Amino acid sequence: MGNEIPPDGPDIPNLTLAELEAMRLVLRGGSVIDWHRLNFESPRDIERFIASQCLNLDRADDRARVRRVRDQAIAYLKRTFGFPVPGPVARQELDELLALASASGHRQLCACAILKVMHIIHHLEARELLFRLPTSDSQVFHLVEAKVYGVVGKMLGEGLPIVEFIGGRKQTDSLYSKLLSKQDTLAAQVYDKVRFRIVVRQPEDIYRVLPRLLFELFPFNYVIPGESYNTLLPWVAQCQSHPELSKLLPKLQFRLELEEESANDNHFSSKRYRVIHFVVDMPLALPEPMLALIDKDTKHLGRIIFAQAEFQLIDEVSDRSNEVGEASHAAYKARQKAAIAERLKLGLISARQAPGPPK
Repeated sequence: MGNEIPPDGPDIPNLTLAELEAMRLVLRGGSVIDWHRLNFESPRDIERFIASQCLNLDRADDRARVRRVRDQAIAYLKRTFGFPVPGPVARQELDELLALASASGHRQLCACAILKVMHIIHHLEARELLFRLPTSDSQVFHLVEAKVYGVVGKMLGEGLPIVEFIGGRKQTDSLYSKLLSKQDTLAAQVYDKVRFRIVVRQPEDIYRVLPRLLFELFPFNYVIPGESYNTLLPWVAQCQSHPELSKLLPKLQFRLELEEESANDNHFSSKRYRVIHFVVDMPLALPEPMLALIDKDTKHLGRIIFAQAEFQLIDEVSDRSNEVGEASHAAYKARQKAAIAERLKLGLISARQAPGPPK
């Protein structure tokens, strides 16, 4: 599947273990709740990760917010599981917890458990903050677009191998069609109301672009589990053929035997369709005018909200191939439209009971 690997190995850069692990999480659509450690190797790695969360620990309100969430997480672990958290661990700041979770021993296990619960609490409370804000979807989408355009524009300015970048919002009729074609016809299940498409020169360039996105645009821990598919990169084979990355593979969280190329579960897509697709719940720091709208009873929820966005990564050759024949967008839409028309007129024929004998 995907492009052939050249005899002398793929033209991909060296990555840190943290970058490789994060990339694997995106391609597989996994969850950090299943992890048992982090792999940050330096304070700089940790700083990048914290910044990707839209947190600035030099701000007193962000420091207070993180400490509050940490204390809630520890209280939950003790209250629900009787989980013993040593005093020195319970007093760690966020950067110290992240470093401890990348170490070893009992305190490493404690740090990981605390961070997992913090991840959930922060996400839930940020969702509550968004619900309480007097703001529209359009305003939130504008924040998403501004953040993405800023980071991708910086990458383009640095000469990263991006040949095309397209962003946009799904049109109303497309939303109707998508929901009518899904079994779970809930608006909450539409993840690509805002979507971005990045075309790189060669498939291996994704190894340069994706880690940058994961540590500068959105954090890997907020990639939505189960919403990824990779029909483009033979990831395991490429890493195995790379002199340095092959040394990191035994250090990954899970055995390679568990690795499976993600399938595109959209049954309207052609088997010839090649892409990397994933969805993130992107953290967004509220600008000052929106912060001013927060009432005093909501201040404890911080200043970060989340908004979902879809990303597609593809190389030039695959992109051209996807627009020919059954893999094309026009063919996809035609298959989807035919299925919707049948569903609207006839419903689910295959599940109907056969008529009983005449009376």
